[in-house]
Formats: sequence, C-alpha cells, structure tokens
Amino acid sequence: MRGDLDQFLNYMQAVKNASPHTLRGYRLDLEAFCAFLEAEKIVAVDKKAVRSFLAHLNLKKAKKRSILRRLSSLRSYFKYLMKEKKISTNPLDEIESPKLEKQLPTPLNYEHIERLFSQADTTTLFGYRDRCAMELFYSSGLRISELIGLNQQDFDGANLTLRVKGKGKKERVIPVTKNAAEWLNTYISHPEREELDRQAIFLNKYGKRLTVRSLDRLFKQYLAQSGLSGRITPHTIRHTIATHWLEKGMDLKTIQILLGHSSLGTTTIYTQVSKRLKKEVYDKAHPWGNVER
Repeated sequence: MRGDLDQFLNYMQAVKNASPHTLRGYRLDLEAFCAFLEAEKIVAVDKKAVRSFLAHLNLKKAKKRSILRRLSSLRSYFKYLMKEKKISTNPLDEIESPKLEKQLPTPLNYEHIERLFSQADTTTLFGYRDRCAMELFYSSGLRISELIGLNQQDFDGANLTLRVKGKGKKERVIPVTKNAAEWLNTYISHPEREELDRQAIFLNKYGKRLTVRSLDRLFKQYLAQSGLSGRITPHTIRHTIATHWLEKGMDLKTIQILLGHSSLGTTTIYTQVSKRLKKEVYDKAHPWGNVER
C-alpha cells in the first residue's frame, strides 16, 4: 500500500489541485493506517481490516471528527486505486461514516466586534496590520488562509472588490466595504512598511508573507485580551458576518457565493443560527419572555 501513496499524493496535487495542507493530512492519515496494518500484521486490506482500524481508533478514544477525516482520506485513496485499476473491490464500499453532530456557530454581537477590534494598537505598524485584517474578515467573511493568500493586485480599490483564491484554488470576486478598503489602502501605503515580498498584502516583521499560524496566534491573543476567548475562535468572525448578513436580509445564495461554499447546504446552518438569535432577542425584549406563568 505504501508504494502507491506517493503516486496518489501526486495525483491529488496535479489533478485535483489539493492544497499542501490537504496533502499533508492525506499523508498522515494514510501512514497511520499503514502503521496499524503493519503492527497488527494484517496482509489483506479488506473491509474487515478497515473496521479493525476504526475499532482501534475508538479504543484510543480518538475524536469523532478525527475518525471521519481518516475515513475520508481512505475513501479518496481507495477510490483512486479503483480508478487506476490497482484493486478490483473497494474495502470502503460497505463502511458507514459515524454521524457527527452539527454544532451551531456562536456569532459575536456588534458590541463584541467593537471590543475585539479595539484591542489592536493602531499607532504601530503591526497593530494597524492586525486591525486591517480584522476589518477585512468582518467586511467579506474570508477564511484565514484566503486572507493570508491575498496579493496587492487582488485588491481593486476603485471598485471596492477583492479577488480571492478559495478551496481547490477556486477564485471568486467579492465586495469589501468602503471602511475596510480605507484600512487596507492605509496599511499598504504605511510609511514603516518594509516589503521583501512585494506581492503579499499582509507581512510579518521580516517583510515576508504572514503565515496562517501567526495570524491565528495573534487573533487568539486579541480574543484573550478582550475577554472573548473560550469557545470563540478566529473563524467565529466568518460565522458572525454570515449571520449578520442573513439578519439584515441577504439571501442564502448570495451568502454562499460570498463565503465560497461549494454547497448551499453548508450555508443553511446560518438560518438555524438566525432563528436562535431572533428567539433570544424576543425572550429578552418581551416582558413575559422568561417568566413562568
């Protein structure tokens, strides 16, 4: 099985445009499966071997999300082997994925957004950069990876748009608010800005493109300072703007396009959030909302 792994990864990169992050996940998942087979001295890779692997993961108390990811990697791999006619039967055909309970995102309210954004010290270059990133997040609902990947040529200040490369290298053009555009223009032309990377918008202290890990760490720091840390993550801002769009009357199809969701089903989760928020507002506003009578 290990012999075909590199060919599979090359195929996913060249044909399916899988990102480095996705390829790394495939490799880790498939190598874990290979290690299990070798440890258990399993020669035939059939549905029994796959079920034994799942039982092994459960025994190790692996999280359901991790199990689902490893199953997904195995499905992609064996689908590839079937396509290349390297196997005649797919051992995953009769394997059902465990159900994962969907957790509703917890959006921030407007007061929380203001509190979070005010944590960045905009009198400094990097504080200004961080505030600019927050404004763009909230303006356009970007993923962290999409924001980090932005180049200066992707920003059209005249038309207030951004060209974004999303998952699977799919491009979309999305609007930005005038406010976010002003932050972006000022950051790009900041007198203290040093560019070793002359394409990237968001730079680290060395003048090179900021990494996802660095930005994630910075946001967690600001969340802690604002008292909003806990279950709230940087990705929460993406959930927040999507929910606020819906609350203000934007239709789901438009939200789907702006967020870069491949399926409308992914976007419908915000209708549940919106209903929940409306109920909370109603209960707080109504004089008998939380009173038993």
